[in-house]
Amino acid sequence: MTNAFASNPWFRSLPPHVADALLEATVPMHITAGAFLFRQGDPMDAGSHAFFGVASGALKLSVFNAEGDEAILTLVEPGNWFGGVSTLDQQPRGHCAIALEDSDVLAVSVAQFEALMRDAAFAGAIARLVATRLRLAYGSLASAALHGTRARVARRIASLAHGDVSQSAEGRASISTSQDALAMMLGISRQTLSKELQVLVKLGAIRLRYGHIEIQDMAQLLAASEAGTD
Repeated sequence: MTNAFASNPWFRSLPPHVADALLEATVPMHITAGAFLFRQGDPMDAGSHAFFGVASGALKLSVFNAEGDEAILTLVEPGNWFGGVSTLDQQPRGHCAIALEDSDVLAVSVAQFEALMRDAAFAGAIARLVATRLRLAYGSLASAALHGTRARVARRIASLAHGDVSQSAEGRASISTSQDALAMMLGISRQTLSKELQVLVKLGAIRLRYGHIEIQDMAQLLAASEAGTD
């Protein structure tokens, strides 16, 4: 189960004793497709699970408004760790974590997470992880404010190709996501997304397959992420 973490940039950066201590502090959990790992507003207490590593499957981090409308913040794929912020600030969960498919995660309790944080190397690694996620969030906000819809679509596809939260150096040639999910990530209608995807297809940047988007030309996709307009 731990093999999934070997290629994750953040986990690889951990000193060996920290990586070992983190894995030893975990308990395995299986989450069936569609089930909630945790919900927006869940309180944090000593018995809560605080920090999670995805060993297999995939989860989405989403927020819901009072009417039940969903916005997908990001996808969390195997190898990635998430969830520690609510333990750091002692606030309720700010979003939901929902399994997109049957998934296995490694869970660290609040008490174990706090014990790990006493190690300066682990605390520094968590600070870097939070800073990376914050930088990605700022990038998404800047893209929404400064770029047109086509650029935002192209940028999110490129981000998904590199792992939405891991941002590995090597991009994948194909990403598995529905157009409905991609539209919810961008906060646009399915019709608007479809129009912009077709433009990217004509540019030769991508090819559409059922449940998949194939990257045909990453350079063209990145160019569209900077120059695209509505």
